[in-house]
Formats: sequence, C-alpha cells, structure tokens
Amino acid sequence: MAEEYEVPEGYLYTRDHEWIKVEGNVITIGVTDYGQKKLREVVYVELPTVGQKVEEGEAIATLESVKASAEVYTPASGKVIEVNSKLVDSPELVNDDPYGDGWIAKIELEEERKFEDLMEPDEYRKYLEDLEERG
Repeated sequence: MAEEYEVPEGYLYTRDHEWIKVEGNVITIGVTDYGQKKLREVVYVELPTVGQKVEEGEAIATLESVKASAEVYTPASGKVIEVNSKLVDSPELVNDDPYGDGWIAKIELEEERKFEDLMEPDEYRKYLEDLEERG
C-alpha cells in the first residue's frame, strides 16, 4: 500500500517536489508533503535574501535534515520579496506544516508566466504513485 501524501488543491507542483501558489504576479514557494517526508526532520533552512534576483531553475534555498540536504528551486524568474524568517529558528515548520507555516519564499515575477510545465494536484498525485511503484 502506497503511503498517502497531502496534495492540496490550489497549488501547482514541480517534479522536484516544490509547490507554488500563484497570487497575481507573486508566487509563494514551498516543499511538498512528499518532499519533506523524504528529507525527514529538517534541522536547518538557508533562505534567499529579500531583494535578490532569481532566475528560473535556480536554487533559492537549502534544506538540511538529519538525513540529507536538498535544494529548493524556483520555477520562475523574479525578485525575492519576502522570506519565511520563522524557519530560521523553527526549521521543523517545513515538516509540520509544509503548505502553511512551512512556506519558504515569495517571488515577484519578472513577467507573466503560465506555468503550463507544472503539475496540477491530480497530475502530481499520479506522479507520486508512479514514483512509489518504481520504488
């Protein structure tokens, strides 16, 4: 039986297990439930700098866990306008509430983007099922 992962509606998903929420010309980025469970206990988060320009596909944050370290990539170019500074003292929020208090950064998009390359919740659930089946 495959493990159940939370995949809420209203988000888009990457193959690297980031989620984004699009609000106008700002996206919020975080790590999916699947991503945080694979990392296990997150003990440190290196955040981007507010005002930093980022390019699509660039690593904008690093999550370190007792098991591994993982990069968080941005699916769009723009400027970091806010970071979740709560993660500095409470990195475990990534594990406890990946779609809420565990968000990582907000990016103001350089230009309008459709995000057709990202997955809707149903597509991401199917992607996770396929990953689990392959082991």
